[in-house]
Amino acid sequence: RLISVTEHSAREDLQVSIVNYALQFVGNRYVWGGTSLTNGVDCSGFTMRVMEKFGVSLPHSSAAMAGCGRGVSYSEAMPGDIICYAGHVAIYMGGGKIVHAKGTAYGIVGNDNATYKTIITVRRLL
Repeated sequence: RLISVTEHSAREDLQVSIVNYALQFVGNRYVWGGTSLTNGVDCSGFTMRVMEKFGVSLPHSSAAMAGCGRGVSYSEAMPGDIICYAGHVAIYMGGGKIVHAKGTAYGIVGNDNATYKTIITVRRLL
């Protein structure tokens, strides 16, 4: 069914804003322990700084992020949710894709396959 204009929620606008903001940094460097979106971040630093822009405070630890917010199933994942893997975290873009600080050889990458590694948990922060 079609969604009416009145049903288009502020949350959907926020979801698009989170993903678009994160995508601005694609191509920037991965630096282990880094927290600068322009000079280098690791996966949790990237997620932490992107979500901070939207008023969400997160720890600089992918393992600790796995306990933040509310757990949802991958099939329920929405843009702006975070996906936690063993030793890694990413921001869900929708459509089975993620944006994340992938590693030293890759830097910040968008449109990556969300199931490229086994998913531990999906967290809804907003």
